[in-house]
Amino acid sequence: MSEQDTTKGIKGEDEVVDLCRELIRIDTSNYGDHSGPGERKAAEYVAEKLAEVGLEPQIFESHTGRASTVVRIEGEDRSRPGLLIHGHTDVVPANAQDWTHHPFSGEIADGCVWGRGAVDMKDMDAMTLAVVRERVRSGRKPPRDLVLAFLADEEAGGTFGAKHLVTKHPDLFEGVTEAIGEVGGFSFTVNENLRLYLVETAQKGMHWMKLTVDGTAGHGSMIHKDNAITELSEAVGRLGRHKFPVRVTKTLRHFLDELGDALGTELDPENMDATLAKLGGIAKLIGASLQNTANPTQLGAGYKVNVIPGQATAHIDARYLPGYEEEFLADLDRILGPNVKREDVHADKALETTFDGALVDAMQTALIAEDPIARAVPYMLSAGTDAKSFDDLGIRCFGFAPLKLPPELDFAGMFHGVDERVPVDALKFGVRVLDRFIEAS
Repeated sequence: MSEQDTTKGIKGEDEVVDLCRELIRIDTSNYGDHSGPGERKAAEYVAEKLAEVGLEPQIFESHTGRASTVVRIEGEDRSRPGLLIHGHTDVVPANAQDWTHHPFSGEIADGCVWGRGAVDMKDMDAMTLAVVRERVRSGRKPPRDLVLAFLADEEAGGTFGAKHLVTKHPDLFEGVTEAIGEVGGFSFTVNENLRLYLVETAQKGMHWMKLTVDGTAGHGSMIHKDNAITELSEAVGRLGRHKFPVRVTKTLRHFLDELGDALGTELDPENMDATLAKLGGIAKLIGASLQNTANPTQLGAGYKVNVIPGQATAHIDARYLPGYEEEFLADLDRILGPNVKREDVHADKALETTFDGALVDAMQTALIAEDPIARAVPYMLSAGTDAKSFDDLGIRCFGFAPLKLPPELDFAGMFHGVDERVPVDALKFGVRVLDRFIEAS
């Protein structure tokens, strides 16, 4: 009996946990260069699982070991625009000594699958595989063409993943007008009668930048007024402590209106401390969508304790709200001062779309079918995803990786954090919702 035959009759929610565990066990740590293991093994695993049910996936390698897998599934009505479901297979590094369970073990404990990538985002990769494998095995075509993309390099900006495919192989996404991806569709329980599911309709733009101050080198024992480290440290301190003004984007206004209705009170974006305190694990995500941010992340200078260096550097993770890039950069220059040179290491645009249309209706319909107290609401992601690359092709992108989460779980803390994990029940819920969503879309 062939492998294809042995999987016949298996439901997606019955195999999603094993798929997630197996993906987590493939170390795809992305260090921001090519020093890690790469994504080739994960790309081959995904391709094998797709081919096993009769699909014909393609693997695209942009650099040795940096591979992505793409497949198109024909829909019932090929005259309709296609839908893209995208996920990345790379993960940020993890130090095993810091974890309760080894980050690449895929261990099941306390009702969760543990490991690096459990929520960012091998859970969605596994849910997508599980749903598609079940649909193909049972002969259920999607209503329209469905393109699946399992991508390399998202954690370092997508240059060797989504950006490579969009630039070099745009034909893969021909006719696609809408997409869903990561960091959306997760739940926030308001009370026993209402659970909000946050759908990402916007995300901040980014400027990962290097700051440089040049000074005069000299002996560490001398009085020295032109010290590059002193100048840079003061500038970095000013920037790190600066509170940027609240800016109410369309997405934030819509979210606050929905949340205010759920809580039974009108929310003032200028006075959100009390409200954020009630939001539990999503407070960090929402708080960062109120304003621009610029966080110092690295410092570098000097080579010997008694030598004053001639140069000092720092790296900044800067994120700006849609429509506020020009204001943000002007603020940065004012805060840093004239002696600090800044240059982009990696930059990308902000995104924002409206929360309406048939695709949004399909999300709400699918959620309510599996959770009667569900209400889909829009929100802004403080980080960025591969949606930025697909937007270059005119594809309208949403974050929708549905998970019904326990109220006590610190979901935001799972992203790039220690002890990342996803509830087993949430994975199975996500498979059922995605299946309904595909059918309704």
